[in-house]
Amino acid sequence: MNAASATGSHSRNGYRFSDQENGDYNQHSDGQAFYETGSEDFEGQKAFHKNAEKRKEKRSLMSNDQEKDDYLLAEARQPLWRKVPIASSLINPYRIVIILRLVILVFFFHLRITTPVHDALALWIISVVCEIWLALSWIVDQLPKWFPITRETYLERLSLRFEGEEVPNLLAPVDIFVTTADPLKEPPIITANTVLSVLSVDYPVEKVSCYVSDDSASMLLFDTLSETAEFARIWVPFCNKYNIEPRAPEFYFSQKLDYLNDKVHPTFVKDRRAMKREYEEFKVKINVLVAKAQKKPEEGWVMQDGNPWPGNNMDDHPGMIQVCLGSAGALDKDGKELPRLVYVSREKRPGYQHHWKAGAMNALVRVSAVLSNAPFALNLDCDQYINNSKVLRESMCFLMDPQLGKKFCYVQFPKRFDGIDCNDRYANHNTVFFDINMKCLDGIQGPVYVGTGCVFNRRALYGYDPYSVKSPKMKSCCCWPSSCSHCSSDFESSSDDETGQELEDFDEEEEEELSFMSLKSLEKRFGQSPVFIASALMEDGGFPKGTNTRVLIKEAIHVISCDYEEKTEWGKEIGWLYGSVTEDILTGFNMHCRGWKSVYCMPKKAAFKGSAPINLSDRLHQVLKWASGSTEIFFSGYCPLWYGYSGKLKWLQRLAYTNSIVYPFTSIPLLIYCTIPAVCLLTGKFIIPTLSNLACIWLMALFISIIFTCVLELRWSGVSIQDWWRNEQFWVIGGVSAHLFAVFQGLLKVAGVNTNFNVRAKSALDTSFGQLYHFKWTTLLIPPTSLVILNMVGIVAGISDAINNGYDSWGPFFGKLFFSLWVIVHLYPFLKGLMGKQNRTPAIVVLWSILVAIIFSMIWVRIDIFLPKQTGPALRQCGIRC
Repeated sequence: MNAASATGSHSRNGYRFSDQENGDYNQHSDGQAFYETGSEDFEGQKAFHKNAEKRKEKRSLMSNDQEKDDYLLAEARQPLWRKVPIASSLINPYRIVIILRLVILVFFFHLRITTPVHDALALWIISVVCEIWLALSWIVDQLPKWFPITRETYLERLSLRFEGEEVPNLLAPVDIFVTTADPLKEPPIITANTVLSVLSVDYPVEKVSCYVSDDSASMLLFDTLSETAEFARIWVPFCNKYNIEPRAPEFYFSQKLDYLNDKVHPTFVKDRRAMKREYEEFKVKINVLVAKAQKKPEEGWVMQDGNPWPGNNMDDHPGMIQVCLGSAGALDKDGKELPRLVYVSREKRPGYQHHWKAGAMNALVRVSAVLSNAPFALNLDCDQYINNSKVLRESMCFLMDPQLGKKFCYVQFPKRFDGIDCNDRYANHNTVFFDINMKCLDGIQGPVYVGTGCVFNRRALYGYDPYSVKSPKMKSCCCWPSSCSHCSSDFESSSDDETGQELEDFDEEEEEELSFMSLKSLEKRFGQSPVFIASALMEDGGFPKGTNTRVLIKEAIHVISCDYEEKTEWGKEIGWLYGSVTEDILTGFNMHCRGWKSVYCMPKKAAFKGSAPINLSDRLHQVLKWASGSTEIFFSGYCPLWYGYSGKLKWLQRLAYTNSIVYPFTSIPLLIYCTIPAVCLLTGKFIIPTLSNLACIWLMALFISIIFTCVLELRWSGVSIQDWWRNEQFWVIGGVSAHLFAVFQGLLKVAGVNTNFNVRAKSALDTSFGQLYHFKWTTLLIPPTSLVILNMVGIVAGISDAINNGYDSWGPFFGKLFFSLWVIVHLYPFLKGLMGKQNRTPAIVVLWSILVAIIFSMIWVRIDIFLPKQTGPALRQCGIRC
């Protein structure tokens, strides 16, 4: 541009110069000749400068392209993620208050122990023991919160590094596991939406495989997946064309948003209306299948080809695998490839242990290893759909990190839920756990595994240690590190060159013998499947060269047989571990004990969303399941108190796992402590003696430190005070009901009495919250109801006693009243759920609770152990007027 401007200016200046020097230039022939010659020179100069201009523009474009390439290359070399520590101005005051609270607790308990209440000694001893237990529980929960962090990912850098227009896509393949156990309790339309969100995820289609586990061998789910595969042929291209979110159609069409926002494509409105009609027709087909499945024919279910359904007996059937999408001709309506979709139902026979969800997950691990063998695997519950289509890219920012990716066993995402009432009465969002506790664990060794919404490194599932350089090969020392004397001592630290040098020292006979021994060792650990063992040795996934793909389906059927895991390490050291209904805690704990680290990823747009039990009974049963699993682990060999002392588990991480196992036992002192206020009101005694000035100071300091701890925790975490308060309330509700029953169930299991776990019924999106008021009778309701009645009776008795005894008795009464109201306020959501929509409590609950309260009162009147005993009449000296 500068060259062009200079040329134009030069020409104009030359023309004007001739005009000024020669006068009327056109009147002279010499001048005319001069003009013509000047015109030729001018055209030549113009052409010369024009060529120069093009050369400079070309050099400029080349320079710009080079600068752009250099910038992109430099950007691609930047880290894919970074840690974002909590600001010191937010976290340091929080830490200071925690230390002060610990100091205050020490002085407070010194005061409590040294000032007994002699007129109610037994009551005082019990209260002090409960307070110490609850304080230790708080310390165990609080110490792992010392190093909270957050993380940021850079998806643009991931694309620059692993994707390009002219080069093969280098993003790692991912296998996605969806588990379901009962299609009548877990509606097929929910499972279908989860599968559709998986198939339309924003990731290269050839690198996505979806495996759906049907643990009930239901023909209903099989037919549902067939219909889902057909609907995916039009749904997936619609999602990709308009980049819609979320990609589960039920939740996309139910959004109360302006669907025209940012959708400028002229055909969008027309296509959206057509797609909604197609989805309504799809729902009708699924509902017809559900209606037919309500009554099973006497001869059993029959498939469309006339053959009987192999899974007519859900407890005795062969293994079944059906590739619904991914085979030849599985294209969408635009002729593009679709992700693979596979139906899996593992074999079940009487007399074999099937280990619930953990067994189903291990079957999916083996099937996927045989059919696709992606290096990473995402597991989802059937009601947990993908809400953020870029979730796989988010996880790859960590797992494909060139420096630290091989040290991460999994990337855990928080659970988010749909269909919960705005007040979140029963703390279903569990915000304190997901937005506070998990962030804090991420600053130690990583978050715990919560059972869904987690992307695993397959090598971690196979029990490998994180620092090994490569998987051992079949002709080299491919044994497990702990099972071979040759490599157990230096497996983790040896390099490829050192290993190769060592192997050169063996002659051919020794090599063959070693290979045979290694194969036997691998079969003892992984099972007798050469195809699976070969896939397990592939560090980056895929299959060895020369693998016969025709035998893969047959081999996949073999690895889901009911006797495949016998005499292997599956469920012990490999895959999802057995021994508890909360297999998630066990599995993550075992990986952390091996030295792996995990990552907590919280993208701005929630990665996954699912359903939660919104009525009281279902919520308590869900908490009962979690607490029962924790007690099972406590009484097993995997308890964090005595398992995994290999030096690879950080002590704060062990403390966090210990807290996740022992918390149900806190229900015992909590229940007693919630009963004490009513006892004090009924007897006129109190657990605290007359307070001195120093005692008042320490008591006030304790309450102030508790308040400041909560306020500062909410300040750095961003959790609302409503979410925090709901969590506190349900901690008490669950503690005096579900946690207490879980402890007894754990003790019964130790004694040899097994308790059954029932699948929680899930429902589709319900915006009316009708189930919020649905009441189901359960024995879990008896203890909290009895506590409420007992404290209310105690308050009435306390008021009556204060009125009768005069002015001096009102001061002690208000102290007792405070603690009794503390119990009732914490149980308020329970009362709301108990009353139902019509504020009417079921008669059976009232009768049971009144009966328990009466029995307790009668025992109290008969025994009354907390009042001082007198052996005779109280005598006093009388005067003359006695």
